[in-house]
Amino acid sequence: MQDKLQELNERLARFLDLTGVNGVLQWDQETYMPSGGAQARADQMATIEELRHRIVTDEAIGRLLDELAPYEAELDYDSDEAAMIRVARREYEKRVRVPADLVAEIQRTASLGGVVWQQARAENDWAKFEPLLAKMVDLKTQWAECFAPYDNIYDPLLDDYEPGITYDQINAVFQGLKPHLVALVEQIRERQDAVDDSVLRREYDEQTQYDLGREMVEKLGYDFNRGRIDTSEHPFTIGFGLYDVRITTRADRYYLPSSLMSTIHEGGHAIYEQNVAPHFYRTVLGTGASMSIHESQSRFYENIIGRSRPFWAYWFPRVQEAFPHLADVDLETFYRALNKSEPSLIRIDADEVTYGLHIILRFELENDLFNGRVKVEDLPREWNERMGEYLGVVPETDAQGVLQDIHWSQGYFGYFPDYLLGSIFSVQLWDAMRQDIPDVTAQIERGEFEGVTGWLTEKVHRHGVKYTLPELAERATGQPLTWEPYMAYLSEKFGEIYGLK
Repeated sequence: MQDKLQELNERLARFLDLTGVNGVLQWDQETYMPSGGAQARADQMATIEELRHRIVTDEAIGRLLDELAPYEAELDYDSDEAAMIRVARREYEKRVRVPADLVAEIQRTASLGGVVWQQARAENDWAKFEPLLAKMVDLKTQWAECFAPYDNIYDPLLDDYEPGITYDQINAVFQGLKPHLVALVEQIRERQDAVDDSVLRREYDEQTQYDLGREMVEKLGYDFNRGRIDTSEHPFTIGFGLYDVRITTRADRYYLPSSLMSTIHEGGHAIYEQNVAPHFYRTVLGTGASMSIHESQSRFYENIIGRSRPFWAYWFPRVQEAFPHLADVDLETFYRALNKSEPSLIRIDADEVTYGLHIILRFELENDLFNGRVKVEDLPREWNERMGEYLGVVPETDAQGVLQDIHWSQGYFGYFPDYLLGSIFSVQLWDAMRQDIPDVTAQIERGEFEGVTGWLTEKVHRHGVKYTLPELAERATGQPLTWEPYMAYLSEKFGEIYGLK
């Protein structure tokens, strides 16, 4: 059966090659492409996406999977061969239900959508964006309907990013967590004067911010021989295989964490991709397992490491060297400022406590949208009302509200909950890491990150797509995904910062 498995991998390698090609076109569109190239780029990407779809849904793939089924049954579940067949079958059985022309049209609309979103956000013009979004919602509804019957039309969209996980499962986690987050936000609100973050809002040269971010992610383990950093309207990570994984960031001249934290966040994604086992190259296992596992890595590096005292004990002198006007600021003041918790409008700038409510809002809004309880034209109003209800702040403009994220323009419905699932999982990983590496905090304080990244590589990165989130949670931490450790982490950290009982 090895010859049939080899043939399966060879056929799917062409699918993966075209995935990388489309990725290069997307990266160029978000970084250097002139706006006038939008239509041509949309057509190019749609053509490639249709070719990808036809390769992976070829009847020959189906026959090979059928022929390999008895062999798969004999294999150990944890073997690479069994995982390759299992993941290939999951991809084939899902995609074969979707027409190729629908796949192409979604890609074409997504490519155009990114450009329209940028313009609409810059001009604070919801009306410019609404027709395209309505079209994308319709297309993604057609996609979801390919998987009927379902308990919830939102489930097939969630499955695109987190295989096997349903709305009900995610909602159970979020509803368990939500009241505790709301309570902690209220406790902190009563102690707002305890933390002053004005030191972060001085003037900071953008290029110096970029240079510092580059130093930090390289020290954390990002390999610039297989990656690069550029700027974009919305920071992102994109990989074209194990040997080319790129990130983007952006800087705010008057808010230092915007660039540093987004660079570390995207660096976490990229470090994950770069440390997938090399023998998974050009196989279906050769990338990140799911978006929540991906976000667990980016949120781990950004928050567990990047917003910790030990991390800044090492890095703050370097930051003061780069920005001499921070000479009057001590480490504790900087650390507390970096962790100031206060309800805010923009998700990517939100602190660890309020961030989860930003995600729950989007998760609930997407579910209502696809179940017909909210219409596209109602989104600005619904967004503002829910921001007021969940976080006590209301956007003055759509650019600060419903237009702030790129995801919907590209059809990424079902992605948002993975940010919070990943945050939850990141704490479970941290608890397990501290058990295995008792002096890990001291290592971080010395600027030694090999232990951190080495442990994550062993437990998470090297496995690629081999395991689902529930499987990886059990293997890496010894327990299922659960929100309680995450809430305990937030309560302890911010209870100490704000002097809460």
